[in-house]
Amino acid sequence: MKRPASNRAPVLYAISATCAAIGALLWVRGRTDPPPMRYADYLEAESYTPSVWRVWSPAMPQERLGWYLIAAGLVLAVATRLLSVRRD
Repeated sequence: MKRPASNRAPVLYAISATCAAIGALLWVRGRTDPPPMRYADYLEAESYTPSVWRVWSPAMPQERLGWYLIAAGLVLAVATRLLSVRRD
């Protein structure tokens, strides 16, 4: 008796593609950003109030985070492919 087709593979491929696309955008943005302004300049220019919550650490540049997301997307795509071939 044959099992019905699983819908997990397309979802995992979509997640991996999204992860890789966001990583590529962050990588490009990290390479094209102008040199950062001093923190005091940000406060004066935009009357910015600092927040404790951050998306990622300032110690990790956007370029490196982009590479990590691209790698995670590729690993997820390869794992999805291997598991889907194994199930068939």
